[in-house]
Amino acid sequence: MPLAPLPDSVNARKLHRRLKRQVGQAIADYEMIRDGERVMVCLSGGKDSHVLLDILLELQRRAPIRFELIAVNMDQKQPDFPAHILPDYFRERGVDWHIIEQDTYSVVTRVVPEGNTMCGLCSRMRRGALYAWAAGNGIDRIALGHHRDDIVETFFLNLFHGGQLKAMPPKLRSDDGRNVLIRPLAYASERDIAKYAHLRDFPIIPCNLCGSQENLQRQQIKRMLAEWEREAPGRTQTMFSALQDVRPSQLADRNLFDFTGREPDMAGIKETASATPDSIALRWFDRARLS
Repeated sequence: MPLAPLPDSVNARKLHRRLKRQVGQAIADYEMIRDGERVMVCLSGGKDSHVLLDILLELQRRAPIRFELIAVNMDQKQPDFPAHILPDYFRERGVDWHIIEQDTYSVVTRVVPEGNTMCGLCSRMRRGALYAWAAGNGIDRIALGHHRDDIVETFFLNLFHGGQLKAMPPKLRSDDGRNVLIRPLAYASERDIAKYAHLRDFPIIPCNLCGSQENLQRQQIKRMLAEWEREAPGRTQTMFSALQDVRPSQLADRNLFDFTGREPDMAGIKETASATPDSIALRWFDRARLS
């Protein structure tokens, strides 16, 4: 089925330009792609990875540097998986592509008790197969479809359930040290991505494994953030901006900031209209005494 052209409307053109600008800016800000590199685009069949590949293909034609794109999908042998859809789509787009076949579905459903979260094991096995293929095929960058909302959700997952201030960086080296992961959609909202995917009518393949588990902690976080966004539009972007403006001295991580080697000063004390020099000095003394 041919890819739907972008509708000739002002809103559609604005959306298209915004996504291209955001992806281009993220690539530039974090030096995600360099001249001559081979970039593996992990395409699951969902809306995020479809939009990622589409925008990267367009930027590839206009970018001031030359880079190669290889679309890679992992066929996990889920029942009724339409294995022909993505190869047909790749051929239609003229994209270099590869399908990794590995029956992780049977392993996950056998090992994880019914009703438990399958995402952890499934994602680790999928990552391992993708990383191994990239390392063995001269891939310089692995492009993932995570967007701004994914990054903020991951921050709150780690905050609420992991006791860590940690999210998804736009660029990082994998734990095995062999691969560099990039997230070119880091500045894009899920809402814009969903709208664009709908306009282009990409061949979406839903996940019938973990994607159908509504009790996931991530789904709970997603609902919480959606409610916050309804109450205060723009709050998600504000939180993402905060992740780009971290003040180690205003947190409590002794491995990140040398508290013992610095004397307390007035910088952390907020003066108010009712504050007097004596009250400020007293608070300063209390902080120094307790530190």
